[in-house]
Amino acid sequence: MDRRTFFLAGGTALAAQGAPSDSIVLGVIGCGGRGTSVMSVFRKQPGVRVGALCDVYEPHLQKALAEASQPAGSPAPKIYRDYRRLLEDKEVQAVLIATPEHWHHRMALDALAAGKDLYLEKPLCQTPEQGVELVQAEARSRNIVQVGMQRRSYDLFLEAKAQVNSGVLGKVRMTRSWWLNNYLHESGTARLEGPLDWEQWQGPARRHPLDPYRFFQWRYFSDYAGGIVADQGAHVFDGIHLLMNAGFPLAVNASAGRPHKAGGVDMPESVVVVAEYPEDFIAVFTINYAAMKYQARNDQLNQLDGDLARLDIGRESFAIYRQGAEESAAATRTTAAGFGKATELHVANFLDCVRTRRPTTAPMKLGFQAVLVVQLANRSLQLGRRVRWDAQRNQAE
Repeated sequence: MDRRTFFLAGGTALAAQGAPSDSIVLGVIGCGGRGTSVMSVFRKQPGVRVGALCDVYEPHLQKALAEASQPAGSPAPKIYRDYRRLLEDKEVQAVLIATPEHWHHRMALDALAAGKDLYLEKPLCQTPEQGVELVQAEARSRNIVQVGMQRRSYDLFLEAKAQVNSGVLGKVRMTRSWWLNNYLHESGTARLEGPLDWEQWQGPARRHPLDPYRFFQWRYFSDYAGGIVADQGAHVFDGIHLLMNAGFPLAVNASAGRPHKAGGVDMPESVVVVAEYPEDFIAVFTINYAAMKYQARNDQLNQLDGDLARLDIGRESFAIYRQGAEESAAATRTTAAGFGKATELHVANFLDCVRTRRPTTAPMKLGFQAVLVVQLANRSLQLGRRVRWDAQRNQAE
């Protein structure tokens, strides 16, 4: 066999060399764009070695293998095509799960049952019922869990939170957030560049014939995810929860246009979500992926409207505008490192907690609070009405 065929046919074809006793051996489940990107962040942290990789699409697996094997001469990770075999690997201490959303719930439960510490990309899960189960599973375990809500570790957001806590804004009864982009000009077709285990990739989802477009654009199909409103909204609402010291919503209402993206997607690109909170404020989020394209640092903004001042915070800066002087900021902060620093800080927090066994900045409960809002928003769209959340019974009404 050649090298490529050997890796894919052999399951655990290469045995990794033993790691120093103080290092953390990471397994990566889901080696697509986000998974490989976050894996590279882990690799930059001291005392971390990528010991295992798992994916069902050969090109993703090969790309991640090439990245994880640098520089030349580095120990090569073991290769798996079934995530359950990776979880059985006794050498792996922590796992990064960066698969499509429809696999998060099952894989996270299995990782906890296998005794692995877990870094789980957002959104946490597909349904409120899954979220409740994941929070309960974490509570029963001794595992360290970090959900990929990186604003929780981001110094820019933490400094803005301190400003809000100081009372400088006065009473905040409404927050307003938006996210703008455009994906309507993208082609509605796609082509596989190598072997894909389509049956395993579909996993718990409803069955469809092999469709490369569904595989690459899974975020916009309800079988696998909550659409762009969930993909981006989970981040936005988590940031609002952090800044406002808020918990679970009381109720959510949503309105949307019809889907216009090519390829048969069934989730809309233009959505407005209004969430109500027991902390006595409402959060309005507008996403429009049929807008003009902005530079990444300008495509997302959150505004906290206090009765004394307003906070504007985006990806890389914030500003406070006082009443009567809203044309010039009373305080500003801009990060020199860029938004990518947020993921670095979040990964560093996770690794510190793995070593110290302290709680992370974004455990399951906080990841669930964020995704619950957009799950209720999608349920509101389906039902055509406002949806309440009963926090005592952990269920939507």
